Amino acid sequence: MLHVDQRVECETPHMPVDTLTLSYDERVRGRLRVKTDSGRDVGLFLERGGVLRDGECLLATSGEIIRVRAADESVVTARVSTDLELARLCYHLGNRHVALAIGADETSGWVRFPPDHVLEDLARRLGAGLERHEAPFEPEPGAYGRAGHHDHHHGNHSHSHNHAH
Repeated sequence: MLHVDQRVECETPHMPVDTLTLSYDERVRGRLRVKTDSGRDVGLFLERGGVLRDGECLLATSGEIIRVRAADESVVTARVSTDLELARLCYHLGNRHVALAIGADETSGWVRFPPDHVLEDLARRLGAGLERHEAPFEPEPGAYGRAGHHDHHHGNHSHSHNHAH
């Protein structure tokens, strides 16, 4: 079994030797036993609290690099035609504290979320057209989940600024 315990930049001198296709729920977990796309057993022992993103690379203790792929899974894509409608849709769905993927293509802006009849009804009431389908789910990481930001609002800060909560 490959033992994976660290994330690495994909631009390392070594190329990925395998891929690991995972659902969003699997990419959230820090501890997991899975199989690579070629069928090799892998044990993930990663720092908790992060989400593996599509295209990210992992380093096995053997030195092998594995690229993460977001699996197609059941999602609902809600489409609206204007920026204001998209902002309104994101605002109201976001107030439900659910993971949302937000994007746009050549036809419209969209919000993607796991199937949920309450969220689907809300999106319809806000004028969105809905499509249930299979696609990768890559939700927004959130304001404090961005790479490089580790201010968790506890303990002593080594920097000075006010936190008005």
